[in-house]
Amino acid sequence: MRFGSARLGIIAAGLLCLLSMPGQARDLVIGVEAIDYSPVYGVRDGVFRGAAREILDAFAADKGHRLTFQPLPVKRLYAELNHGGIDLKFPDSPDWQPALRQGRTTAFSKPVINYIDGTIVRREILSVGPEAIHSLGTIAGFTPFAWGERLRSGSVELKENSSFEQLLRQVQTKRIDGAYVNVAVALNTADTLPGLAGTLAFAPQLPHVADSYRLSSVKAPELIAEFDEWLGRNGKLVADIVARTGAEKGVR
Repeated sequence: MRFGSARLGIIAAGLLCLLSMPGQARDLVIGVEAIDYSPVYGVRDGVFRGAAREILDAFAADKGHRLTFQPLPVKRLYAELNHGGIDLKFPDSPDWQPALRQGRTTAFSKPVINYIDGTIVRREILSVGPEAIHSLGTIAGFTPFAWGERLRSGSVELKENSSFEQLLRQVQTKRIDGAYVNVAVALNTADTLPGLAGTLAFAPQLPHVADSYRLSSVKAPELIAEFDEWLGRNGKLVADIVARTGAEKGVR
């Protein structure tokens, strides 16, 4: 039995419709770092907040997905990513923790939020060179790769702190020469603390790393492709969120 041209046309149109439909709405678990990196991202009072949350919520609302954010320590995050315990991870980067990826193929999105990890100093010594830094503070568990050679040689002593506020106050009171941190997070934190606003600054001539936070997945690379397509259509929305929250303060 032969189909008429009209019926073939209807079938073809239906197939095109199916192919052009957006991805199916899903319940998604996004693994996030169990730290407060406000205003970029952070967990406070058990709730994931910040610019990243607003961007991911906007994506999910557009696509019909339902999101659950799962805060976890960094090593546990990679274990869950590798073995499918979470659908997506934020933030991530192809340069981070290759030893923890266990040979798994990871799909990474296009850049979502740009950042600089760099050295914050007292404003009056803003122009100093690396040779003037003898003590460097950082958040506990954070590795200042840009200072690696000087740390290995012993010319710079590394001191860790679990609190952004305490770390920045150590810089202000000259207990350490500088703090190696996310620049936007440090400057926004300083602006909210009594006596710190305007006293500290990012020293761009000192060792630093410029990169971008990305969304990643091992379990569902098709979601990364969907997110990239959404990013391409919603650049202004994302830029507005980043600008309003100060998530790239000191980067541009």
